[in-house]
Amino acid sequence: MSRIPLVDLAAAHAEVAAEVETGFKRVLAETAFVGGAEVAAFEQEYAAFSGLPHCVGVANGTDALELALRAVGVGPGAEVILPANTFIATAEAVARAGAAVVLVDCDPQTYLIDVEAALAAVTPATRAIVPVHLYGQLAPVEELRNGLGGRDVAIVEDAAQSQGATRHGRGSGADGIAATSFYPGKNLGAYGDAGAVTTASEQWATTVRTLGSHGGLRKYHHDLIGVNSRLDGLQAVVLRAKLARLAGWNDQRRAAAARYHHLLAGLDDVVLPVTLEGNEHVWHIYCVRVPRRDDVLAKLNAAGIGAAIHYPIPVHRTGAFAHLGGSFPHAEAVAPELLSLPIYPQITADQQARVAEQLAAALR
Repeated sequence: MSRIPLVDLAAAHAEVAAEVETGFKRVLAETAFVGGAEVAAFEQEYAAFSGLPHCVGVANGTDALELALRAVGVGPGAEVILPANTFIATAEAVARAGAAVVLVDCDPQTYLIDVEAALAAVTPATRAIVPVHLYGQLAPVEELRNGLGGRDVAIVEDAAQSQGATRHGRGSGADGIAATSFYPGKNLGAYGDAGAVTTASEQWATTVRTLGSHGGLRKYHHDLIGVNSRLDGLQAVVLRAKLARLAGWNDQRRAAAARYHHLLAGLDDVVLPVTLEGNEHVWHIYCVRVPRRDDVLAKLNAAGIGAAIHYPIPVHRTGAFAHLGGSFPHAEAVAPELLSLPIYPQITADQQARVAEQLAAALR
């Protein structure tokens, strides 16, 4: 039988291929390779989709998070709090901004940041907290904000996996600033690396744009020490074509997640994902917990099921950040058990039934 991929990028491309080809021809004719009309249009459209006035396209999601952190004042001498259960790019962005990484544990059911632990970790040096919106649902940002009680600590949201997700009807960055990634496998994926920062603050948006363009908005005028991190016109074409379909694609992901809930409900050894009350999930990843995860994964892959792992090593256990030390029991407990099953808008009910059957067989 044919292999079921973790993410079917070819199926997504088939839906936008004609539109992308036309757009590429337009960019090539105009030679608008960095920035240009396509980028400006995408920024406006993604800002509107996000319910925010400002979007700044950048080169990738890690840059987006670093520039967002720098825009709110994070730099040398500052501390930034983030969960141990995340992709290493979250911690890298903090380190690249010159700040100290402060890790906290994750919630044992949702695997999102532990709010109480994050608030307890705040010190006079804390400049920001980075809640990571993992797997397609938002962390409880309002609980963090309320718990801070007016202290001068920014909330910089890592929204790389939550494009289109809402919490109590509001999207990421609604009260501050959010960074996202358009890596090809995301719900809104480019044909290479790309990212963006969204915010309600004109000042922060201007700072991000300035930092990402060598520290200046006019050629040869450099007001800040910046970097080169800009969205290109070809990627903007792809993102515009996919953005027009994103709401529908997210609905298809929700339907697929509901099918998995039904198919897997009878498997005693499988812990199903939990959606936090108030969240509208977009199911970037359908992540379950299973015993003997590596053995189960190997059997699934051998059977043609493109399952994977997000993430096998908590940040403090990586070589790059081992110096942080610490113990984060929930993150350490889930890391060897989390298993990501294939999910994408075009996945069929028959494919999901086969995934469920093979998972049951692997567990036996």
